[in-house]
Amino acid sequence: MRIAMKFGGTSVADGERMKHVANLIKAYEHEEVVVTVSALAGVTDGLIEIAKKASTQGKVSEVKEFVSDLLKRHHDVANEAIKNSEIRDEVLEEIDTLLEDLERALTGICYIGELTPRSLDYIVSFGERLSAPILSGTLRDLGIESISMTGGEAGIITDDNFGSAHPLPDVEKRIREKILPLLGKVIPVVTGFIGETEEGQITTLGRGGSDYTNSLIGAAIDCDEIWFWKEVDGVMTADPKIVKDAKTIPEISYAEVMEMSYFGAKILHPRAVVPAMEKEIPIRVKNTFNPSFEGTVIKKEGKGEEVVKAVTLIKNVVLLTFSGAGMVGVPGVAARVFQFLAENNCNIIMISQGSSEANISVVVDRASFERIKKDLNKFTENGNITSATYNEDVAVVAAVGSGMVGVPGVAGRLFSALGKRGINIIMISQGSSEHNISFVVSSKDSEEAARAVHEEFLGGEK
Repeated sequence: MRIAMKFGGTSVADGERMKHVANLIKAYEHEEVVVTVSALAGVTDGLIEIAKKASTQGKVSEVKEFVSDLLKRHHDVANEAIKNSEIRDEVLEEIDTLLEDLERALTGICYIGELTPRSLDYIVSFGERLSAPILSGTLRDLGIESISMTGGEAGIITDDNFGSAHPLPDVEKRIREKILPLLGKVIPVVTGFIGETEEGQITTLGRGGSDYTNSLIGAAIDCDEIWFWKEVDGVMTADPKIVKDAKTIPEISYAEVMEMSYFGAKILHPRAVVPAMEKEIPIRVKNTFNPSFEGTVIKKEGKGEEVVKAVTLIKNVVLLTFSGAGMVGVPGVAARVFQFLAENNCNIIMISQGSSEANISVVVDRASFERIKKDLNKFTENGNITSATYNEDVAVVAAVGSGMVGVPGVAGRLFSALGKRGINIIMISQGSSEHNISFVVSSKDSEEAARAVHEEFLGGEK
């Protein structure tokens, strides 16, 4: 069996967990396995923060303190995870060399006072470049042949869109050439999240990048399954922190899990699903800390009799409403709104327009809203749009499931469940695919709304 498996930062947060992950991998040593690993928990955020501080405050002393702390943490993990002194010394030497490079780069940013997207990608890449050698060394300590590789060394060659790079069209061929000769001989441990340009400049793959790395590799080498080891038992019917009766979904479709991701579920980024979906390779989500549990399988057609498979919730959003009698029957008004949002790189979560054409409502994330807030009044200057308002006290709830397709009465049941709990719906949207019904409610009602929909379709405590 050929498996591409990925471990996140929480799974390798310390030496004990690093050993645990290595032992999980060891159970599959006779299969053809390639591993993708994230930075240790919290390291990427720390690297971003210190890079920004270096560019604005320029304190070399803070850089030295940060690098010293990072060195101690990675030394502690390696010392705890690797018992063989020869292997451990090799790994520690690699860590020391990498951190010397990091300190030089950050010191240069302090003196220059500028942080470019290219420089930030280089700085952020150190998280994965430090963790991969430790995991590879831990595997060797268990008697398993292993090598660590950067994303570029594994064939992930990208464009130069630093911060959110895109793999080149021939990336599959490049990955196959690098990875296939190793399978069955050694276990490659690849840095998630990072690639490089054809000129050798380090890039990052953006949000969900480590998951995307694993899926790219798995699809390129035609894996039997692509595995993501998380800290939960699989894809859940709801956030268990909000809905205590949430349960694991045994099987779900690519389309459903992508809808869930778009609407707030953080289990997998949609980008990470696409390579597997194109090759129809099953994805399995398993729990690092409960490995005997089968988890969730994601494939072309998910099984299950449920009309609604899951309920998701997005907070930290803003509802924008553009209104005016002059909008009715006037071509180009909507285009103007969406062009404005696109030019400001706004992430649009929902769209709704009444048949009267007198208003357009969109939901954007808060970061997008902060970029456009001061310019909203410009829409009232030409007379077509007389009002551009916003509501920051809202959240989006979505009911997701391919079982809704063509089934009458689903929306009625959903809104009835909300009505019984006295929850007012501010905005509604449903695509023609019928894979989800999403709606906007006030922030204070959002969690109760998620529980109401979950109870109606998936059971639970009333």
